[in-house]
Amino acid sequence: MNIHEYQAKEILNSYGIPVPRNRVAITADQVERAAKEMGGHCVIKAQIYAGGRGKGGGVKIVHHPEQANDIAKELFGKKLVTPQTGPDGLRVRRILIEEAIEIAREFYLSITLDRETSRYCLIASAEGGVEIEEVARKSPEKIHMLYIDPFTGLRPFQARKIALALGLSGVVCEDCVELLLNLYKCTLEKDCFLAEINPLVVTKAGWLLAMDAKMSFDDNAVYRHREYQDMVDYSQLDPLEITAGKYDLAYIKLSGNIGCMVNGAGLAMATLDVLKEFGGEPANFLDVGGGATREKVTEAFKIILEDSDVKGVFVNIFGGIMRCDVIAQGIIEAANEVRCALPIVVRMDGSHVEEGKTLLMESGLNVQIGENLGDGADKIVKMLGQGG
Repeated sequence: MNIHEYQAKEILNSYGIPVPRNRVAITADQVERAAKEMGGHCVIKAQIYAGGRGKGGGVKIVHHPEQANDIAKELFGKKLVTPQTGPDGLRVRRILIEEAIEIAREFYLSITLDRETSRYCLIASAEGGVEIEEVARKSPEKIHMLYIDPFTGLRPFQARKIALALGLSGVVCEDCVELLLNLYKCTLEKDCFLAEINPLVVTKAGWLLAMDAKMSFDDNAVYRHREYQDMVDYSQLDPLEITAGKYDLAYIKLSGNIGCMVNGAGLAMATLDVLKEFGGEPANFLDVGGGATREKVTEAFKIILEDSDVKGVFVNIFGGIMRCDVIAQGIIEAANEVRCALPIVVRMDGSHVEEGKTLLMESGLNVQIGENLGDGADKIVKMLGQGG
């Protein structure tokens, strides 16, 4: 789950991490008033669920309130395209206005969840304000990483080692140690998947400030934080993803034309890979989970069909907990409800598989049965006239 920069900064500030004075606005007049509060010289930042806003024209320095009003009118309602949004971009509904800061030094700082080690990893670099991937590729020695023991947490001596590695000394070094400890506490208590400050700056006056912030929460822990649902900006999400969330379905829109319904994230990833191998282009990632009901399968299938890009559907189900005949009933019910005439290929295995296949073949749908994953992928690709 993602949130906007201004929300991330509110959370950081509540943990004692200093941020620039700021206001969030939803109209051009509010932007102008906020700019006046900042003395006219300030920074205008479009709020979208993506990075690279500066490259897309979403971050501007202004020198008087009237200029802030003009820029706000240009940004509000605009679809901002950045390297992280894709060609369609994301529409700007909110703008953050911040005081302009005189910067002496910039750093990169983040704590992210490393799935491989099941630990939080602290990443820091003296090369702040730029893409950390580029720094890691060109100058890996400038990246400092620390895997945090979940039993002991981040210790002060470890935080001090990172601060010294960044070239800090004196009071600023001690401030950085405190900031790192607070950031870890925030990450842990808020169940963050990522808490990133880029750049973390030392001002010319000698203060540490989080100039930009990105924060995302672990979806598996959102149930522990009821307030998170009120923080979601639904204008930043695909409508089908919103619908899928209501039925506890994992759905991600992709750029192809083969709708995919699978149970299990690992099987879903394998399905996308095999489709690509046979020359197909997946239109989505959709995982119905291991214990889906007929109703859930029906809704999942309808979500796939609501995507106008979908020209065919590939269902890949392993019926362990789920019965294959229940899956078949859900597919038939959804297809009949929306009068689906698209080609459908179903590969299923497991409990009640023969009953499921019989139901599908007698349904009157434009459906074929795949004997295995490769056969199913090959059939749907050929039915759409794709592949080699």
